[in-house]
Amino acid sequence: MFRRRTPNDSATETSAESLERLRGEEGKGRPTPRRSAAEAARKKRMTPPRDRREAAARQRQQARSERGKTRSAMQGGGDDRYLPRRDRGPVRRFCRDFVDSRRNAAEFLLPALVVILMLGFIPTLWARSVTVVLWMTTILLTVADTVFLLWRLGKQLGARFPDQSTKGARLYSLLRSSQMRFLRMPKTQVKPGANLPGQYR
Repeated sequence: MFRRRTPNDSATETSAESLERLRGEEGKGRPTPRRSAAEAARKKRMTPPRDRREAAARQRQQARSERGKTRSAMQGGGDDRYLPRRDRGPVRRFCRDFVDSRRNAAEFLLPALVVILMLGFIPTLWARSVTVVLWMTTILLTVADTVFLLWRLGKQLGARFPDQSTKGARLYSLLRSSQMRFLRMPKTQVKPGANLPGQYR
């Protein structure tokens, strides 16, 4: 009933505890916090606020923390769970990387239109001719490149995510491809011409 522990039993328990701790760290993707810190945080959450002012202060602090996590995720260095709903998931992450890994004609549409508009104010025949040529060329290149983008994206989505819903992914990619690179949110994580990884999660 009461037997004395042998060194082998202690070693077995120690190795088992270490294994469980490693499994927990691998599953969470972050180091386990100290017990004292975790206990303090838990007690702080469970302790009811003393008055309305303290409740409002806690609410402001929680909202500030949530905004910080969302900002970090939008900058590309945070958890995807804090992204807006339309940006979450491996399908949307792949769509962002797929669009960002290439130069899209649609992202140059706005600068081209500004140039065309400026040329329109020049009252000469050559300026009008250049304006018409630039306008037609810009529209044709944008349409052709966008069609090619959506065709390639559809093939990649079918091959990479055969068992997941890709509803809205093409429209999401189309809107992102029309934005200038430095204005895209969440921020770009791959450079043009980069090879995308085989799996997304």
